[in-house]
Amino acid sequence: MAQDYFGFSLTRNNARNGTGTVVLNNAADISVIVIYFLLVLAVGVWAMVRTNRSTVGGFFLAGRSMVWWPIGASLFASNIGSGHFVGIAGTAAAGGIAIGGMEWNALVVVIILAWLFVPIYIKAGVVTMPEYLKKRFGGQRIRIYLSVLSLFLYVFTKISADMFSGAIFINQALGLNIYLAVIMLLLITALYTVTGGLAAVIYTDTFQTVIMVIGSFILMGFAFNEVGGYENFQRRYMEAIPSNTFNASASCYEPREDSFHIFRNAITGDLPWPGLIFGLTIQATWYWCTDQVIVQRCLSAKNLSHVKAGCILCGYLKLLPMFLMVFPGMMSRILYPDVVACVDPAECLEYCDASVGCTNIAYPKLVVDLMPDGLRGLMLSVMMASLMSSLTSIFNSASTLFTMDIYTKIRKRASERELMIAGRLFILALIGVSIAWIPMVQSAQSGQLFDYIQSITSYLTPPVAAVFMLAIFCKRVNESGAFYGLVIGLLIGLSRMITEFVYGTGSCINPSNCPTIICGVHYLYFSIILFVVSCIIILGVSLMTKPIEDKHLYRLCWSLRNRTEERVDLEQDDWIDDQGSNDMEIEEHVEEPGLCKKAVMCFCGLDQKKAPTLSSEEQAELQKKLTDTSEVPLWRNVVNANAIILLCVAVFLHGFFG
Repeated sequence: MAQDYFGFSLTRNNARNGTGTVVLNNAADISVIVIYFLLVLAVGVWAMVRTNRSTVGGFFLAGRSMVWWPIGASLFASNIGSGHFVGIAGTAAAGGIAIGGMEWNALVVVIILAWLFVPIYIKAGVVTMPEYLKKRFGGQRIRIYLSVLSLFLYVFTKISADMFSGAIFINQALGLNIYLAVIMLLLITALYTVTGGLAAVIYTDTFQTVIMVIGSFILMGFAFNEVGGYENFQRRYMEAIPSNTFNASASCYEPREDSFHIFRNAITGDLPWPGLIFGLTIQATWYWCTDQVIVQRCLSAKNLSHVKAGCILCGYLKLLPMFLMVFPGMMSRILYPDVVACVDPAECLEYCDASVGCTNIAYPKLVVDLMPDGLRGLMLSVMMASLMSSLTSIFNSASTLFTMDIYTKIRKRASERELMIAGRLFILALIGVSIAWIPMVQSAQSGQLFDYIQSITSYLTPPVAAVFMLAIFCKRVNESGAFYGLVIGLLIGLSRMITEFVYGTGSCINPSNCPTIICGVHYLYFSIILFVVSCIIILGVSLMTKPIEDKHLYRLCWSLRNRTEERVDLEQDDWIDDQGSNDMEIEEHVEEPGLCKKAVMCFCGLDQKKAPTLSSEEQAELQKKLTDTSEVPLWRNVVNANAIILLCVAVFLHGFFG
């Protein structure tokens, strides 16, 4: 396979996955995929035509015009990538249903997002998360730190993991070369994002969420039918042992005794229950409440009731992964124990090119072997949909971060049009880096994709979650405290992460030699320790230094959220829209563009015609509308009641499967 890594061959040379190379050579599969792509393209073009993409607010926040159902679907689609289909199903095949508890943790956190965090972000009138921290604390260093950290996390966890898992699927299901297939997907993905802005991303996400859910339900039905119902599923999973056990310890190949329980032993469990409740909630708070990809969707809503309703819809959709990914992953182990649960490193290498185990191919194998023609094409569409929706979300949000937080430092008086072009060019640069990273991701087939994502997140994000939480709920926290909390927290997290990379995580057959004092602490427990240490540093340094006056904090923290006085910003915005100042000058030299240029400008939403110039009164009125968090009492009560129902559902499910 070495020659496949760099795209030298178009297909796999042999049929090592035990089913033969499946190539799309039937009319049904090809037709489904073509129809799917045409539909997605149509949705994207429709969104492009009907929304305003020629302003910063239009391209990055969909003009604050979105209603609740596309927001909820887009939140879910942004969160669920092909990394989930491959990673969650793989972890479930190895360890049972506890990984589903990780998904259900979000049911509580989306409520915290909509009821506590988003009202502050809207009142603050911000577009990006680092921008909020700049208004809250002043200074540049926190904002730049957070922007750069976010972009690194995007490349090394989100983009790389999604591409790797999408590549596994395409490689298993189609026999196509991984490298070429992913480049093709990335280019189509980039085309959407560069031309469409956030509204196109949100509408295509909504369409793809429907496709994902329908396709996954169909596959779950086929899998349950093959296994013989839920009771047989429970019994047969506990008996799913590979025929070649390689003289390994029983714990390496036998299913865990607690496979059908979410809450596991606090010391010996693979996902200990205190870590699942507290450690995971810290990571989830960072992801759902402070991450640009998620918050940007909420900030595009018409009003606060739509934000809350969208988050509730997302919460209900997050109930599905247990049934659509976890159970099918476990059933794949029942149906193909020799492949999915392989122990012998040489045998695993033959089946899936990874010596540490083949659980990652659990979901793709079900699709390839169980689905009839046509439906196989639908499931491939689902995987491409999830890969592309995750990537479109990340590319759009990363370009927002770069444009508003880094580019405006270099070009303080850039025109709105220049910012639009810079954002689009940055997406293309990000794709270049992503494509260059593919061989690295391929060569690091650890067999523990979901653990890799969660552990990196545990080491790097708790200090960020601590800063945002204290920034909103404790007005005494100042810039010095936040900055030193972030830097010291990062150093502690990096020390653990780098040590783990140096020694490797090992496997059941070949355990890692990493010192127990460093790597012996479960990553979810490490997350709790790092969060507490960061909070202590932030509060300690803040109390020893000068507080920020209230006049700088109106509508930026919870206790001052309803103050109506004008806020004195600690620092002026980096970007000044000076189109109004030189309008007359430009008017004289403007030339009618040629037909080709006009077409390109229209396609990218860079229209020649200017947005209407607003008077200072109209500007103030528009700003008031954008920062309004008032709700109609009837709808406020409806969403509050639904939030209580969602929390009750979460408690019931944790109790039932606990």
